Amino acid sequence: MINDPIMLMSYLNTQLRDNYSSLDAYCEDKDEDRTAILEKLKAAGFTYDEEQNRFR
Repeated sequence: MINDPIMLMSYLNTQLRDNYSSLDAYCEDKDEDRTAILEKLKAAGFTYDEEQNRFR
């Protein structure tokens, strides 16, 4: 996982926009921990919008 939360958010939003229909689909494909991603980005002030399929 990318350590810098802003870079992580940017990377994930690009992946979600271009390749994945949801964060769950991304995490399953990349074998990433959804909870760890959400916590890391929440600590930086970002939340996942499921309807928009992006972090804000």
